[in-house]
Amino acid sequence: MAVLHPPRFSGDLGSLKQRNRRALLDLVRHTPGLTRAELAQRSGLTKMTVGNAVQALLGGGWLTEGELHRNGSGRPGRALHPGEQHHLLLGVEVGVDELRLMACTLTGRPLAQRCLGHNGAAPGEAARLLARELIALRAACGTGRRLLGMGVALPGPVMPDEPLLGLAPNLGWRRVRFLDLLDAHLPDDFGLRLMDNESSLAAFGEVWFAHRRVPSLLYLNADIGIGSGLVENSGAARIISGVHGLAGEVGHTLLAPDGALCRCGNRGCAETLVSGWMLRERFGLSADDDLAAAVARLPTRETAPVLARAGRALGVLLHNLHHSLNPAEIVIGGELTTLGETLLSPALKAFAESQRRLLPDAPLVVPEVLSDSRFMAARGAAARVLDVTLAQQSEPV
Repeated sequence: MAVLHPPRFSGDLGSLKQRNRRALLDLVRHTPGLTRAELAQRSGLTKMTVGNAVQALLGGGWLTEGELHRNGSGRPGRALHPGEQHHLLLGVEVGVDELRLMACTLTGRPLAQRCLGHNGAAPGEAARLLARELIALRAACGTGRRLLGMGVALPGPVMPDEPLLGLAPNLGWRRVRFLDLLDAHLPDDFGLRLMDNESSLAAFGEVWFAHRRVPSLLYLNADIGIGSGLVENSGAARIISGVHGLAGEVGHTLLAPDGALCRCGNRGCAETLVSGWMLRERFGLSADDDLAAAVARLPTRETAPVLARAGRALGVLLHNLHHSLNPAEIVIGGELTTLGETLLSPALKAFAESQRRLLPDAPLVVPEVLSDSRFMAARGAAARVLDVTLAQQSEPV
């Protein structure tokens, strides 16, 4: 993940108060409705510390009070929930064929969403279009909210220590400093800016906005290309990126070394066996065609064997990800999920049959297949903005 304005840390009393407030916000985020007494019990902080911190968070619009809770014979306490009225997060995804934008609250509730086709625009033109849409999206949310910042999800590896997209083979972009291009068209008051890989941010959003603690989660983006993102959540949620940002680029792992030529330049990548672009080439479809609708119009005798083979390849990818990364949960999204059981059943069947042969007593991991994942990466980009904002000790909550 690359941030245009990186966080700064200090060790004074202010930073201790900030950490306490962050801890309390995290507790309320995962379990809305906790009272001050319950926060003190779960956090280990004194009731006075919790009371002072909660008062500051209420004053800043980060929390809001709800109904009275009566627990036992003690004084009733008011339920606390994340604030929904005072802050604004922006998340965007630069997809292969369209820009997807979301404005949301601290809980991920959408305030406004929009999509815009970009027809494979060059980086500078895509940045110009995106900036125009971001300004309009912010205006649509009114002037009563404080904008915390904007996150950008990109279809390729992003260097973890600088805002540089290494390669997006399905866009033809190489070594792009997209935040710099975007920043040239945005006003100064757009807050923090960050960028990361689309699948990683989708996984992060799933973990961040979950009303439960997920130990680790892998998101498999089965779309025009194939990518994945892994988030570890033992304490604070953390994206696993690798030294060059390549972690999760499963679409370019080799499954058939002497196979077909991939868009990245290698032969036999997973995307040559299962991906939206491979299926479009195989069925003679254009990039503008809705894949599921176009496939449904073709004879089943022609499509079913191809989709079944692609599904089995997807099952192999799931198996390899499970054995190499061993996430607690797996979520599958992207365009290929719209192809239905003809592709998904072979994938899930192959994965279920193979995953426990090494450890027969391990619990079966059953992937969750999302019916609508269009704004997943944009929502995750917004969540990452909130995460980084809360981690900045110089930016008091």
